[in-house]
Order: sequence, then structure tokens, then C-alpha cells
Amino acid sequence: MNQIFRPEFNTVARISVLVLAYVLVSVLWSMAMLDRAHYTRRVNEPVTQPVAYSHQLHVGSLNMDCRYCHNSVNVGRFANIPPAETCMTCHHEIKTANLDVQGVHDSYNTGQPIKWIRVHDLPDHVYFDHSIHVSKGIGCSECHGQVDEMEVVWRAEDLTMGWCLNCHRAPEEFIRPREEVYNMQWETESLSIEERSQLVEEYNINVGELDHCNICHR
Repeated sequence: MNQIFRPEFNTVARISVLVLAYVLVSVLWSMAMLDRAHYTRRVNEPVTQPVAYSHQLHVGSLNMDCRYCHNSVNVGRFANIPPAETCMTCHHEIKTANLDVQGVHDSYNTGQPIKWIRVHDLPDHVYFDHSIHVSKGIGCSECHGQVDEMEVVWRAEDLTMGWCLNCHRAPEEFIRPREEVYNMQWETESLSIEERSQLVEEYNINVGELDHCNICHR
């Protein structure tokens, strides 16, 4: 029987398989990089909200404590978004005619919650508890950035698993005294690495278990 393909076609076939494998790996690698890209994850991209709210003013200039609005952050998994009643504590008298505050008045008068746009959003398969991080001395700014300088809030970190593991594997690089958790001006260098390592031990942080899968995936 005559051969359909000449022997040199074996070389062509091998090269074709290698090229296909290279293309496939390149596509998968590109997709992975795109998923982690700051553009895809909206890092440093200010998120315009239905009601203009300036953290720069309230936290930076007025020095309001994070817990005044997000009052569940140290007791529950979620940092709640404050209802209009919380805002009206001040704004029933302050800047009542300001157009930026009108949305708050409308929400308060109608009982319809403001449809805030979520800035920091984790996948459904990720378990995250705000209260445990607060109780272990991880400051708000470590994850949320310098919100006291943000006129419009944006995502300061990419929130990838690798980023989380950086802290879980070396909490002494990020930990601070519990009384400084809400202090936006706190600097890690305020304590030596030895002092921060002592806090890890004092706060009963078991570093050996922090990178176990079931810590974040339950």
C-alpha cells in the first residue's frame, strides 16, 4: 500500500503539537494574568456611588471612627453599611439643603435603602470574617488603604489569594496593637519586628495553621 504521508510529515506533526501546546499554555497564562490585573479587579479605580460620600471629609478631616458607621466590623463577619438613620444623626441639622445630602433625606423619609455599590467584593467560595481580623490586630488600612484620603473610595488591593497569604504567612509584618486598628495614621515601623512578633504570640495567632485551605474555604 502506498503511504499517504511522506516521512517528513512526522516532523511537521511534532512541531504542530508543540506549537499547539505553546499556544494553549500562553492563552491560559494570559487569562490568569488578566484575572489578576489591577484593571480587571478595579484596583485604584474610584467607584461613584448613588449618594456622594467623602471618607476624606468624614474620616480624614472630621476624624470619625470607622465604627460609627460600620458598627458591626468588630463583632460580626460583615462590616455593615449604615442605614440613613445613622447619617441623619448629624444631617438632620447639618447641610440639610446640600444636594449631596438629599439622597440621604430621601432614603430616610421613604424608608428605601440607598443602593450603594460594593467596592470590596470576595467570591462566594471565600470565607472572610472582619471581627477576627480586628481582634487579632489587623488595621482597616491594611486591606482598605488610606480611606481617610479618598474623596471617592476605591479598591486599594487586588484581594487575590496570594495577597491574603502574604499576611497569613507573616502576620508580624502587618499586625498592630488592637487599640490602633482604626488609626489610619499608624505606621508599621512604629514597632520593631520583635515587638510585632510578640503581638502575634500575645494575640494567640497560630501562624502554622493560617495557610490551611479550610481557613478561607469552608
